[in-house]
Amino acid sequence: MASSVKSASLPTVFPVPSRKNKKEEEIKMSGKQKESLYDDDFDFVEAYDEDPADADERMLPENEAVSAISCAFIGIGGGGGKLAKAFLDLGFNKTLLVNTTEKDQPAGVPEEHFLLIPGADGVGKDVALGKDVLGDNGALVEDSLRTRIGKVDWLFVLAGGGGGTGSACVSLHASLDRYLSSVSAIGNVVYIATKPSAQELLNPTIASNSELLLKDISSYPHIVLDNERQLQLLRGKVGMLGMYPAANKNFAKLIAQVLKLAEETSPIQTFDSKDLEKCLSSPGRMMVGSTVIRDVSSRDLGSTLYQGCIKSSPCPAPAKRSKTGVMLLVVTPEMAADPDVSNKIEAAFSYVGGRTDTLFSGVYLKDRLPGLIAISILGGM
Repeated sequence: MASSVKSASLPTVFPVPSRKNKKEEEIKMSGKQKESLYDDDFDFVEAYDEDPADADERMLPENEAVSAISCAFIGIGGGGGKLAKAFLDLGFNKTLLVNTTEKDQPAGVPEEHFLLIPGADGVGKDVALGKDVLGDNGALVEDSLRTRIGKVDWLFVLAGGGGGTGSACVSLHASLDRYLSSVSAIGNVVYIATKPSAQELLNPTIASNSELLLKDISSYPHIVLDNERQLQLLRGKVGMLGMYPAANKNFAKLIAQVLKLAEETSPIQTFDSKDLEKCLSSPGRMMVGSTVIRDVSSRDLGSTLYQGCIKSSPCPAPAKRSKTGVMLLVVTPEMAADPDVSNKIEAAFSYVGGRTDTLFSGVYLKDRLPGLIAISILGGM
């Protein structure tokens, strides 16, 4: 008798491809087929994740010097170039020297930091010719800033008053301003101009050129370095041949210290990058000076600090009340722990604050100081 129970059918078994076979199949797929496997919702990621373009070999290296702001230094003419070299020597690698002749190029400046303006082998102290030559080559300078400097927020333009090229530097202002706009900079152009010494001003051409430069930069943020004051401060300390190099070095170190302190934090009071930017943005002249107070027991510490910075400054003394003021103090931990000194420092800030519309201040701690160090900036004059 046959059984009424049917035999169970076996399940169908499908072959599972091995990992090796799956990989081989993916390799065989075309790029278009492979892309279809991914979710299109995230295809934008790779579009924004392309490999960056190769860096331009003409691009100067980043600044090694510590600074709270992204900046570059542009030296125009012979005097401006020598002052710019002082900043380059301190590690501000974003420095470019621009001149109408190679003869004024300072020794020891690598060629990648020098831009020769074609069309004239110098301008012979002729400011009108200098403005024509620089104006005609504004696009060249602007292009060089993009390819060599890259993106910075602030441009410090250094020029010597009295010569034909440096005294004509403002003719490049439109190009410099356009460059800053093209890189979305948040800063401005700040001019630093030297005023010839009393002996040099006896030459009517030099005196006229210097006066013209100071007039041209008067509406922009600027610093004037008085060569006569600098020479007086260095006489008896430096030989004749070393006076101007020493003056340039000292001023560069003074500015570098301001840029550095604005980057540092302080457990007492900090002068930050925004404070610095507000000072640099004030139209008109700025005065920068420093002093050291070895006896901090002075009752009139505020007056001593303020007058000491003015007296030791390479800039002309303030002629009117400033719109912005900065007082940076560097003290030892022992000074900061002394209640009497702390009270005098507070009084000093009040004294300086009464001589400017807006005061920015900072107190920093350092060991092994010769005394209380003060650095002051008065702007918008």
